[in-house]
Amino acid sequence: MNDARYEDGAEAPLRLLAQTADDLAVISALLQDAVLQITEMRYDRRRRRFALLVNRFRWEDRDRAERAGRPYERVRSLVVVDGVLAVASQGIDRRERDTVLSVLSLEFLPAAEGAGRVLVTLAGDGAVALDVECLDVALRDVTRPYLAPSRRLPRHPDAG
Repeated sequence: MNDARYEDGAEAPLRLLAQTADDLAVISALLQDAVLQITEMRYDRRRRRFALLVNRFRWEDRDRAERAGRPYERVRSLVVVDGVLAVASQGIDRRERDTVLSVLSLEFLPAAEGAGRVLVTLAGDGAVALDVECLDVALRDVTRPYLAPSRRLPRHPDAG
């Protein structure tokens, strides 16, 4: 007997690549309200790769869940940024290993000759800045969807 695979379900996992600012806007929208532990961020300087393993709210499934009257879902997703030359952060204490971070957005700030900065903005005034050779960001779902623990739509009470 074989274990069930994500691909056997009615929906396939997301696999997206951003090489333009418009592409990154799509990935950013899908990552809004993704949560991760601070320990699930890694920078591999030798490979020039920065990765985040997040619990992503399935925004693409929201309307279907509401029509079906079922709870919302999350999915574990891997976000990989290649061509990273430097990483800086603010508002994050890496020693606080139990800290849970919430992604608000990803943005590309272009510089000369295709290089630039990928800015990962986090709730609570935190941010991670990735200086990159060029924009190369991948999003890949790595688990089957699961019921969102809160069973609710993420809220932004301070949003105007």
